[in-house]
Amino acid sequence: MDRRAEEEYDYLFKVVMIGDSGVGKSNLLSRFTRNEFCLESKSTIGVEFATRTVEVEGRRVKAQIWDTAGQERYRAITSAYYRGALGALLVYDLTKPISFENVRRWLKELRDHADANIAIMLIGNKTDLKHLRGVATEDAQVFAENESLSFIETSALQSTNVHKAFHTILSHIYRFISKKSLSSSHPSSSSSSSNIIKQGNTITLAPSHPNPNHSCCTSS
Repeated sequence: MDRRAEEEYDYLFKVVMIGDSGVGKSNLLSRFTRNEFCLESKSTIGVEFATRTVEVEGRRVKAQIWDTAGQERYRAITSAYYRGALGALLVYDLTKPISFENVRRWLKELRDHADANIAIMLIGNKTDLKHLRGVATEDAQVFAENESLSFIETSALQSTNVHKAFHTILSHIYRFISKKSLSSSHPSSSSSSSNIIKQGNTITLAPSHPNPNHSCCTSS
């Protein structure tokens, strides 16, 4: 696909990734947008984002995925980070029970700052480390059901369920936007926000391609 085709899209959806530092948010992002996994991944400093255009129910959707540092000292950026987000991926490391316990705090912060209708998916990452599992799938499923979240377990390393997770959240957003558009008596209202629909336009974003000098990343 040439670059021009890649930039053509019907919708632009902003999705944020939240969760403790070290749970694998950055590698989930790089696996989805570039099909890469960095074995020597370092903690995100501040905010990073990357994009990928995919087809969702016959429409071209450009996903703008934002990844933030999980450390407390970056909490001041929350308001701007959540603004305009239509979806959120709440990630924990299934080998670290504390990261799952902290999901409740992240969820509260998300609901305090984000739009009330934001689509949320709970992700238990690092299924490749089965022998180190510290969070039972059933416990996460119960939590997700009680909080009305979708749920999936992934492995950024093995690329297990990564694309399924992103496609699922984008599909949830698309269906909500479609229903909102159909139920509105003002057709133009669904396109009032630039983070939802960008028909006939393209935007210039920071390059999402990896630095060619980085040697730690692998693709498959």
